[in-house]
Amino acid sequence: MRALAIAATGMNAQQTNVEVIANNIANINTTGFKRARAEFTDLLYQVERMQGVPARGGDQVVPEGAQIGLGVRTAAIRTTHIQGTLDQTGNTFDLAINGNGYFQIQGPGGETLYTRDGAFNTNDQGQLVTLDGFLVDPQITIPQNTTKTTVTSAGQVYATVAGQAAPQLLGQLTLVNFANEPGLEAQGGNLFKETTASGTPIAGVPGDPGFGVINQGYLEGSNVDPVKEISELISAQRAYEMNSKVIQAADDMSKVISTGLR
Repeated sequence: MRALAIAATGMNAQQTNVEVIANNIANINTTGFKRARAEFTDLLYQVERMQGVPARGGDQVVPEGAQIGLGVRTAAIRTTHIQGTLDQTGNTFDLAINGNGYFQIQGPGGETLYTRDGAFNTNDQGQLVTLDGFLVDPQITIPQNTTKTTVTSAGQVYATVAGQAAPQLLGQLTLVNFANEPGLEAQGGNLFKETTASGTPIAGVPGDPGFGVINQGYLEGSNVDPVKEISELISAQRAYEMNSKVIQAADDMSKVISTGLR
């Protein structure tokens, strides 16, 4: 009975849906996290009667056919790159992007990775790094005798050094955009990697057309909406239960048939 296999694909789809929702809820307080949603498509159809073919007698065509769907499959798990709320922290090296763009990070092996998480700090050499110790690119080094560090909305980093009245320009932070942000590959640790689907990075200065600005002393929060996630979780649970009921009903029908043949 095809209903058993069809309902099984529905249960698998809803299981994937719940897993995606669970990951969203787990990262509700993760800096710069972007919620994901599962996208589904229907499977191939089995044709019982083709539409548009000549009817009996050959003068007219069949207006409607008979096609039976064979279930559902996961087409994609799409990351929604929507701006999260900016939370004030007061930390000098906390930088939030208000608008489009990603910070560039030198990952393991020197590869370039990208992030919206601007919770930066300095290492033992005064270099600006992520919480995992990866260098921010372009590299910015804060002098040891710095009394105040200022990052402008355009990404210029200034340091007020002891004994000097005028701030010293240390460097310029840049951002990158992608033609297809959902095509980025998540690496964990709030880092993303360029792929063929995302396109090559387009670099620019914060505040340029198409690029966001930098807010010092702020962090971008997760864009997960707890109310929406709970609502979708309930919906996925109900859909899973409905598919299980179909399997139970189909199994009962099979038992009736097998019993009648004895």
